[in-house]
Amino acid sequence: MERLERQRIDREKWQQLEAKDLERRNEELEELYLLEGCFPEAEKLKQDTRWLSQWNHYIQCDGSPDPSIAPEINTFISLWKEETNETLEDVIAKSKLVLNLIEKLRLLLLQMPSYGLEDKTIKQYQGSILELQELLHLKFNTATEILLRQASTLVDLDSGNMEKVIQDENVTLYVWANLKKNPRYRSVRFSETQIGFEIPRILATSNVAVRLLHTHYDHVTPLRPVSTSLQGRTATVTDFVQDKVKNVEAEISKELQEEYKPLECESVSLREEGTAVEEGDTAVQMSSVQEESKATKCELEMKLLSETVLAAQLLLIENANDKPSFFGDNEVDLCQFTALGGVYHLDIFELPPQCKPMKGWMIVEILKEGLQKYIYPPESTEDFETENAFPPIEVTLEVQENVIFFEDPMVARWDAEGEQWQTDGISNVSYKSEERLITFSLETFGPVTLIQDAHINMPFQSWELRPLDVNKVLLTVTTVFTEIEIQIKEDLCMLASIKLDNKKHSPVLEGRWMTPICFILALKETGLNIFPTRHSHFYVVINNKDPLVELKAYRQLALLSSAFAFGWSKWNVVCGSNKVIVQLREHLTEEEPVPDPDWTLLMFNGDRAQRLNINENSETFSEALKEETEFHSNLYHMVKDFASKDAMERIRSSRCQFIDSVCHMLLSTRLLSYS
Repeated sequence: MERLERQRIDREKWQQLEAKDLERRNEELEELYLLEGCFPEAEKLKQDTRWLSQWNHYIQCDGSPDPSIAPEINTFISLWKEETNETLEDVIAKSKLVLNLIEKLRLLLLQMPSYGLEDKTIKQYQGSILELQELLHLKFNTATEILLRQASTLVDLDSGNMEKVIQDENVTLYVWANLKKNPRYRSVRFSETQIGFEIPRILATSNVAVRLLHTHYDHVTPLRPVSTSLQGRTATVTDFVQDKVKNVEAEISKELQEEYKPLECESVSLREEGTAVEEGDTAVQMSSVQEESKATKCELEMKLLSETVLAAQLLLIENANDKPSFFGDNEVDLCQFTALGGVYHLDIFELPPQCKPMKGWMIVEILKEGLQKYIYPPESTEDFETENAFPPIEVTLEVQENVIFFEDPMVARWDAEGEQWQTDGISNVSYKSEERLITFSLETFGPVTLIQDAHINMPFQSWELRPLDVNKVLLTVTTVFTEIEIQIKEDLCMLASIKLDNKKHSPVLEGRWMTPICFILALKETGLNIFPTRHSHFYVVINNKDPLVELKAYRQLALLSSAFAFGWSKWNVVCGSNKVIVQLREHLTEEEPVPDPDWTLLMFNGDRAQRLNINENSETFSEALKEETEFHSNLYHMVKDFASKDAMERIRSSRCQFIDSVCHMLLSTRLLSYS
């Protein structure tokens, strides 16, 4: 009887709390909607920044093209094609501008909201990127031919062969020409380094040149197409926005006509009666109607922009329904693996005719077909005596300094016919992590890259989001191999620190403030990938959450991030896919976090937020409501119940760009599903 009585009392209390929550729900959601107006405001500021950037480029008149304008970029490409006799130094200097143009186009495709990009615009940008990439590589080949024509004038006195090394921030070039043709000279090492080749006898006696072109960028891997399903969804939203705005404009025009008509009729009748009417009053009335109509239009535009931003954010955490198509045994799955450290273009060329001095002139024979690749091994080996005349070539490469490999890298070669990275034809791979040297045997020359599992740092072990000041937070993500600290302030992100066990790393990114998208790209290219993709759930065991619940949680955590610290909870795994659980505590000082802080557990299912009666050290999980607390429709109003006045003041004074940046980082890392 006592147990039944306790259950009855608890049930009555629960019903009272539900009734109270239902009574204030509409009011709370309206206030939350006003607070979340920061997201469309931030998007509008991004649009203004993009327009301003375009305008600044226009007024600079520095001669560089605007890559987003097709005629300008096409003219630039055509004029560069016509330029001839460029040396390697000239091409490397010009490549900085070309790489900058390619990067601008990449960022335009990533930064522009998907509802703002048309199919023809995407094709134009991607087509320009491909043309620039192909032309840049063609220029390197042409400049290499010009250099090799002069090989005899650059001969090394010790070896009798030519050796040339050019280093730049984006490119490292090694060229070796076999002028001596000494069968005993099979070991090629560049500039007293260990980088080079062990060539077979047949190459040591052939009229060939070997080139190692290490581009710190990857222009070989195909561009990832923009998903048509995403385009379709966002295009629907765009059409909806445009139709609504047109309807509003039509209604406003109609209202103005109706307002003006009686005013004009009244003015005419009064004039006929001889009564003087002040035209100022009419003008004031017309002006007020116009201002009111304009405000209505702006309000509707912001509302529709809010809906489109919400749809675009939801796309960031959407899981693909189908796994990528089947890959062969030797084909690299680019959804599972990622290429790091750029591309090593390994080529053997036929040595072109050398220039000869004659009566004060330099005479050189220029071949019509240009620089020709030496086919190794040849397609037909019937003229050769032994089967082992074409053994694999041993190659030693240096790993790029600012790239982190958490495991020994795998080597992949580019298959031009299948347009994919392959792992066959490569053997005897050996990696020296201290010297950052990798050695392997290669059957055929061509582009080579180093690959690593893209999900090596997933799932995460824990995470914490801690405020440092108003509009400034520190996000800490702990993985099996590392702990990454990211500072976010205003609309910028910075890598604060990386903790690695027994591994050296180049702090090239530490201390550099970048926009969130640029920052995410930079971390990925360094090997610090903590950003899942639409296909990542096929390769990682995740704590899958309902996308809408996850999205609402990230948006509301970002709203509160200036005054409250949030952290990972072990109970988030057991609470189900339609709920999320995080730890929370108020944090207003800039001091380091205390060792054992007093955390509160919050549970949120998208429609209801509550404090839990358990803590992180409890033995069993329970959804019981914490005593003397209530539940609310969202996290903001639940936190408002116990937050200090200073904390709420901080939250309300947070800038929209900061909240948007925090939300974007949370959406990109998906901490609630991948921890």
